[in-house]
Amino acid sequence: MTRTGAQLLVECLLAQEVDMGFGVPGESYLAVLDALHDVSNSFRFINCRNEGGGAFMAEAYGKLTGKPGVLFVTRGPGATNASIGIHTAMQDSTPMVVFVGQIETSMRGREAFQELDYKAVFGSMAKWVVEIDDADRVPELVSRAFAVAQSGRPGPVVVALPEDMLVEMTDAVPRGRVVPVQAEPSSSSIDHVMDLLAAAERPVVVAGGGGWNREGEAALKTFAEANRLPVIVTFRSQEIIDNNSPSYIGDAGFGLAPEIRSFLDESDLLIALNVRFGETLTDGYKLFDPATFDKKLVHVHASEAELGKIFTPDLAVLSGPNKAASVLAERVPVSAPSWSKRTAQARQAWVLGLEVKPQPGGVDMGEIMVWLRENLPDDTIITNGAGNFAIWCGRYLLYGAGKRLVGPQAGSMGAGVPAAVAAKLIDPSRFVLCFAGDGDFQMNGMELGTALQYGAAPVILVLNNGTYGTIRLHQEREYPGRVSGTDLVNPDFAMIAKAYGMAGETVERTEEFEAAFGRVCASPNGGLIELVIDPEGLSPRTTISALRERVS
Repeated sequence: MTRTGAQLLVECLLAQEVDMGFGVPGESYLAVLDALHDVSNSFRFINCRNEGGGAFMAEAYGKLTGKPGVLFVTRGPGATNASIGIHTAMQDSTPMVVFVGQIETSMRGREAFQELDYKAVFGSMAKWVVEIDDADRVPELVSRAFAVAQSGRPGPVVVALPEDMLVEMTDAVPRGRVVPVQAEPSSSSIDHVMDLLAAAERPVVVAGGGGWNREGEAALKTFAEANRLPVIVTFRSQEIIDNNSPSYIGDAGFGLAPEIRSFLDESDLLIALNVRFGETLTDGYKLFDPATFDKKLVHVHASEAELGKIFTPDLAVLSGPNKAASVLAERVPVSAPSWSKRTAQARQAWVLGLEVKPQPGGVDMGEIMVWLRENLPDDTIITNGAGNFAIWCGRYLLYGAGKRLVGPQAGSMGAGVPAAVAAKLIDPSRFVLCFAGDGDFQMNGMELGTALQYGAAPVILVLNNGTYGTIRLHQEREYPGRVSGTDLVNPDFAMIAKAYGMAGETVERTEEFEAAFGRVCASPNGGLIELVIDPEGLSPRTTISALRERVS
């Protein structure tokens, strides 16, 4: 059957069992939008308000489903807007396939309207970048894009679609669904892991990265508990192991807890399961110095490019995390009683760390987090953007077998709101709670329009302290008394929520929170609670004019 390149592209997506995609419409891929019109019963195109918001939705889709999130953006500005989510998908190891409109092939190299060299732009932030010049090759290259995005270390793939190719006629047919390839550990390599574990006195497991599934996470828990091993997770990876496990002792994120630092420093065997040795895990390479690293190291990773990249492991195991954890969980446990007592002490220190001292100001986030910890449904999906506010959901909530955390390990502001919208679109039955800062929210808050349009109903907490908090913290440490560029004059966030058809509440006292939370949860359209946080312990700011007066 003869069809256009655009129609064939859509058929290829359906062959990959893609039923939802995100994006902002653009004239450079009008032919694709037209082809989507014919499959609206089987493919849901989510019309976002900004390509950056759409990219974060696609990235959240990849995290929550394990399948590539699909994004459509137009050429030039549309593509560059989307780059924030593409970069996040790369650093977070999240599968994503991005389709970008492109100028006609005959105009290349003339700096045509909105022309970009996508291989140059995205070459360092995507696993693969390709431009399809020939409609006959659409099945081949789309199939390869889905294979690359999911295999090995998952990540984003960018596919450029020249306008003339999309209307070119072709007799090519779609290919079958791609089954992602993951390496499996050899029996001898697992034997070696267990031998090293038996010889160690102070072993530690550090787990993280993308590509985990529920079976792999359960296997990690089984392996760790059977061997009475301490497990530390990387930044914003708390859901990888049930936080109720006696093996879980915390995360190696920013502001490394003393007990975690001590464990990593004292350990004589580091089992690094699916982690990259980046700046966060190594505390800027001060905790683990590549020049003086002297621990026994087992590094298990799905990508050969990560093995030996920073440190030379004593044992390198090329394997996906789920396969490796499953095989390890089947082995006869190795006992380490003296170190297990130390693990129990660290676990107790982590449990004690869940309680926080009373916070200044009218709103005590410590009390609110205790209430949320006791009252959130067990299968809640938590999303967040980036900023100091994210410490609350990252450190003071428990992530059990059902609770999920979707936060940008790349530290991208503006990720939380679109991720929450995507989560509700994927599974409307689950409760979704987003943590956002005042600056963070305003980067993609307009995606509440997407929530309104498609009936997504998350609950959003906006922590309003009138500043870019993380940057102010660094500024006051490095340049005390010289505040510059970090103050914010904010709108009425509750009124913004109401404008989008959601419930909107403003909380200025801790005791107001429970009732406000109940009201927004009862709203069929979801809701937003503005939490007025005053880091200096002054009286709450109640109006825009009062805030402006203080800032001036």
